[in-house]
Amino acid sequence: MPVFDFSNAPGGKKTESVCTYTTFQSNEKEKTADEPILVLDNQSRQWKHHSGGVFANQSQQTAFEFKEESETYSADILKVDARFVSLIKWLGENHISVRLSGENREEGYAVYKIRETTFGAGTKLSAEDGFLQFMIERLLASSAPAEEMDEEEEDENGDDMKLTSLQSISDFMTCAGRTMPDNIRLWARRNLAVARSHEVSPEERRHAQRALSIMMNIQWKSNYFEAIDPVEARKILDEELYGMEKVKQRIMETIIQINRTHTLPAYGLLLVGPAGTGKSQIAYAVARILKLPWTTLDMSSINDPEQLTGSSRIYANAKPGIIMEAFSMAGESNLVFIINELDKAASGKGNGNPADVLLTLLDNLGFTDNYMECMVPTVGVYPIATANNKADISAPILSRFAVIDIPDYTSEEKKIIFSRFALPKVLKRIGLHQGECVVTEDGLDAIVEQFKHTSGIRDLEQAAEHLAANALYQIEVDHVPSVTFDAENVKKLFA
Repeated sequence: MPVFDFSNAPGGKKTESVCTYTTFQSNEKEKTADEPILVLDNQSRQWKHHSGGVFANQSQQTAFEFKEESETYSADILKVDARFVSLIKWLGENHISVRLSGENREEGYAVYKIRETTFGAGTKLSAEDGFLQFMIERLLASSAPAEEMDEEEEDENGDDMKLTSLQSISDFMTCAGRTMPDNIRLWARRNLAVARSHEVSPEERRHAQRALSIMMNIQWKSNYFEAIDPVEARKILDEELYGMEKVKQRIMETIIQINRTHTLPAYGLLLVGPAGTGKSQIAYAVARILKLPWTTLDMSSINDPEQLTGSSRIYANAKPGIIMEAFSMAGESNLVFIINELDKAASGKGNGNPADVLLTLLDNLGFTDNYMECMVPTVGVYPIATANNKADISAPILSRFAVIDIPDYTSEEKKIIFSRFALPKVLKRIGLHQGECVVTEDGLDAIVEQFKHTSGIRDLEQAAEHLAANALYQIEVDHVPSVTFDAENVKKLFA
């Protein structure tokens, strides 16, 4: 267990320090007096709700020094959330003045909030602009380290901060400690050494710093997923999709599986069906249900594997691949990858097949980007792919998915979708009331008949747009109170 030796005594013989605290494991995402960051001794003195001071070290014990008026009082640190050990050590080493918010309890002063107040003597540029709040939020979002190594007020938000300078990256690595995956922590140390070295070229230093900034700005979360409310999940599916009961049932089975195991299924979803049947809409609905950020990979526009894997740092214009950039944009390791037009992935025109790159991503065994030169965990990645033709997908890729066939809509379903969803949506967008644009029953039949040979509902949505625009024109130009479209009017409009 590390001892906070903040004395910085110049020279001389130091008295051996004794650690006064124990650590406890916590995965709470919000801190309260019941689930504090740390607990301080309050037997000799009850501390104020808001108290200022610095973390310091007396000759024999780890403590916090309270600054009250012109007096300084110290209190031993009794307990610390294991995720915050390195952060508290860093605050003390750099003499950063903080304000604690806590509550006096029988076991001690339970601190649930730490905020920076002013710079101390050791000014650290990275402590400006919300670094401390950024760091606390990242630690709260992380899981408790597997083992500890020997070594009501105005809310503040540090989420918008990006780690770009070497100082802020270095401080983040120190504070994050073992909340980062081991291989990323070791990789970061090596790259930080390269970024600071004067024995390598400026180009190598620049690439190392850029790679560090990308990696440190990603929250590497655990693969534990909270239970999802099935009722809420079904409600989202019903809002986004009409009919498709078999498809909804298959998605709900996946949700129930997550609730039992608290991990993602071993296989992603592959949605196969004609164009315009709502495959992408289903994928977005699943991401919404999982409460995860999502990113899209359009395989029809990717013709070289390097677009996915990134380029080596030996090139001056090297950069990460699309997959690594997706992690960076999402800001976390748990996300939904929506792979559009997977059946187009086999038509690579570059040096290799882009589809082959997806195999490691789909296996959840980790993904290595050529630019980052580090294997990143993918256990929190849930792939959802769409395709028009299953026969054009290679067998190895196909075996990584649970396939869901999306049927085309029947004529009756198209009528309901047009009248209940497509047309009202367009009318609301352009500011018309439903009574100003009326489609009769035979007019509705004529619309569906007009597009009976097309798959999906995109043509129906365009038809709704055409009808609404025509009605608006007649109301504004011809000054009619409303427009009714019967079969004859529909045929004239679409002739």
